[in-house]
Amino acid sequence: MDIRVGGGYSMSNFWFGEGIRKGKKTERFPFAPPEEPPERPSRMEGSGEPYCPTQAIKDGKWDAGRCIFCRFCEPGYTPTGKQDIFKVNRTEPVLKKSFYIYKLDSGACGACNVELETIFDPQYDANRLNIFITNSPRHADAIVVMGVHTDGMKEALKNAYEAMPEPKLIISMGACSISGGIIGESPIGREKYHVEIAGCPPSPYTILEALARARGD
Repeated sequence: MDIRVGGGYSMSNFWFGEGIRKGKKTERFPFAPPEEPPERPSRMEGSGEPYCPTQAIKDGKWDAGRCIFCRFCEPGYTPTGKQDIFKVNRTEPVLKKSFYIYKLDSGACGACNVELETIFDPQYDANRLNIFITNSPRHADAIVVMGVHTDGMKEALKNAYEAMPEPKLIISMGACSISGGIIGESPIGREKYHVEIAGCPPSPYTILEALARARGD
């Protein structure tokens, strides 16, 4: 489609035209099964006591919040493709109409940031579920913490939490923020999170479903 504005091409019109030509590409997840679920990260199943650098497997039990999916535990443990590797300890149904999240990187490699941004791409389109990103904690309903504890971000995390209005949720995203992963410690302590989204990094499917469950869906 050759659309020109002011003698040049308009990118917004280009993408609009591509959408008309190709048709709807957004998945129906979480109202339908995921179309392209990854093997890793996903729920691991198996038995035995294999070597695990993060102690995600202990006494024959697999802890999703510690797992970095390094494959050291295979073939005793294998991925299932199931994306439900999250834990919701508290829900806020009032957030069903609009759910604004504020992301805070305490000391991450960047992978969790990328996956969180991905849920707003056309394939997943979190906006259709009334989930949005805000750049100010004062406008946020939840803070999404990524990365391990770093001294330089301790005060920033505290200030961001105090700036959020009630009711508010603390969401841990990725093994680093949940348990410290393989390189550090959790920024605020695992017991203080209202929602844990496991993975290294989590898949968009896991993130979307966890956020939906956090508001009571």
